[in-house]
Amino acid sequence: MDDDAAVQGTVRLLLERAGHSVVTAGDGRKGLSLCETGDFDLLFLDIFMPGMDGFETMRMVRQRHQLIPIIVISGRPISVEPDSAPDFLTMATKLGAISSLQKPFKPAELLAAVARCLEAAGQPSPSSPPSDGVASCR
Repeated sequence: MDDDAAVQGTVRLLLERAGHSVVTAGDGRKGLSLCETGDFDLLFLDIFMPGMDGFETMRMVRQRHQLIPIIVISGRPISVEPDSAPDFLTMATKLGAISSLQKPFKPAELLAAVARCLEAAGQPSPSSPPSDGVASCR
């Protein structure tokens, strides 16, 4: 789920070229609705979206689908200063996301994160046919 159409399109293109089926949603509510109607191997979730943010969306996904791996993404900068803004990506991984990516990320970083998450979840590799696919929720 990502409210940025350019990010959605890029992630979709990279994952489809790697052999994954991809479903996208522009916000958390639509993503939750799609999760109820599909069987997804993985969920990409932007932390900052209008309406329902990524933390709330992740909490609701976890209530219904405890085992689906979630990769969180964010374009907000990570600060190394202890007194500055919180590290939202680290917070999300502590709340249940399997992995995180800081936008902009490189294609190889995206594909490596997907491979690690699918492997950890016991899902097929990109060379094997996925189930219904990867939900890209930004």
